Amino acid sequence: METALEKIKRLGTDTAIYGVSTIFGRFLNFLLTPIYTYVLQPSDFGVVAIVYSYIAFLNVMYGYGMESAYLKYATTLELGTKKENFSVPFFSLCCTGVLFSGLIAWNTAPLAHLSKIPGAYHHVVHYAAGIILLDTVAIIPFACLRLERKAAHFAFIRLISIVINIGCNILLLFVYHMGIEGVFLSGLISSAITLLMLAPTIVGNFSLTHSKELYRALLQFGLPYVPAGLATMMIQVIDRPILEALTDEATVGIYQANYRLGIFMMLLVSTYDFAWRPFFLSHAKDSEAKQLFARILTYFLLFAIGAFLVLSFFLEDVVKLPLFAGRTIIEKRYWGGLHIVPVVLLAYVFLGVSNNMVAGIYIEKKTQKLPAITFLGAFVNVIANFLLIPFLGIMGAAIATLVSYAVMAVAVYFTVQRFYPVRYEYERIWKMAIAAGVVFCLHQFVELESYEVLWKVALLMLFVALMYFMRFFHPSELRVMSRLIRRDAASSSEHPHDVHT
Repeated sequence: METALEKIKRLGTDTAIYGVSTIFGRFLNFLLTPIYTYVLQPSDFGVVAIVYSYIAFLNVMYGYGMESAYLKYATTLELGTKKENFSVPFFSLCCTGVLFSGLIAWNTAPLAHLSKIPGAYHHVVHYAAGIILLDTVAIIPFACLRLERKAAHFAFIRLISIVINIGCNILLLFVYHMGIEGVFLSGLISSAITLLMLAPTIVGNFSLTHSKELYRALLQFGLPYVPAGLATMMIQVIDRPILEALTDEATVGIYQANYRLGIFMMLLVSTYDFAWRPFFLSHAKDSEAKQLFARILTYFLLFAIGAFLVLSFFLEDVVKLPLFAGRTIIEKRYWGGLHIVPVVLLAYVFLGVSNNMVAGIYIEKKTQKLPAITFLGAFVNVIANFLLIPFLGIMGAAIATLVSYAVMAVAVYFTVQRFYPVRYEYERIWKMAIAAGVVFCLHQFVELESYEVLWKVALLMLFVALMYFMRFFHPSELRVMSRLIRRDAASSSEHPHDVHT
């Protein structure tokens, strides 16, 4: 029998594989931000942000919950064979994807006008339709790799896709000077090559057999994700169109460049989610599942809050360092939005909490509960954007995102507790929150300019010390940490030359 610690360790291993690859890949992808800030005007960058916000909405409609439905039914095989569970949702997405993209391509001009895309850029709608189609066809093959725990294969394809995208952007923007068109053409090329790399997975799992019963079950499970997914996307990207309506495209560009600095927390949340969903589905029937899930949330929050503090303290300093041949991560004219970064980071922490607690909805097949939760978050987001942006500008948009994610996390908690109650480690979570709050307030209100770096390091040490004195750590956890420290010390003493190499 696998112990709880071994299960958590396995989750950590999968998360690490997804994490290392995703962090490296997203970092490479993040390099596009400084490229865009130096090559594109803020107004042009704003157009890119707006178009990709619409792409995010359409991705939900194109996928109509089939990824989640596939993971659920391919895990249990309660209906159909393994190949049928792959082929049915895959074929469905291919057919509907071609239909949807055809309709978009046929109505390019009115859709571009409706989206307020400037006339000179109407043709990028064709590229957007192609990108969404190719990414939709790749949904089930990627989910299959996750389900089969082929994390390394999954990561390799993702990384190659990102490298190709960046290479094409550099070529098309710097050599051919294609501007915005080069951005979307690069995305189309990388999506096409990604699908080619997934061809062996598709061929190995596809069959022509069809199960109507399975398809009905997949739709019944997946379709509630459409309104829920649209509402989730609304929370993530609706602030850009609202911000444009209340300000201008240049403000959207500045907001987008700084919002993307939250990528580091988003990486932690998304890589955890990649491993978490297959994990909780696999262990849902374990006798100690709920205790295991509660402990995992505590550990996730420990890492997430630690990352929040580190990034909030040091990210602005790093952004302003001349790292690339004297150039900073984002061009100086975008620095005016750096103050929103901690707010964006904290918003992602709440998103991670929601992702953890939503396990009960999957396990109990209560996906019909999701739309109400996500629409509540979306409603709060839209209202908060319209109320706060006129007074706070881009900070208002960031706060609106934070508030909506927090509201959604609370809604998920109270909804799930009614049919899948989990006793989370509330006392430990409050101790983390108190320690982090004290340290963050000290950072905000106490400045020691001459010893700034030392002060920030001391605050991080204070965070750990506060949790220790509040007895956050269990004795077993302290013993594990002590063994790890002794092991590292022993390794260093056995190989002293490593210190000097």
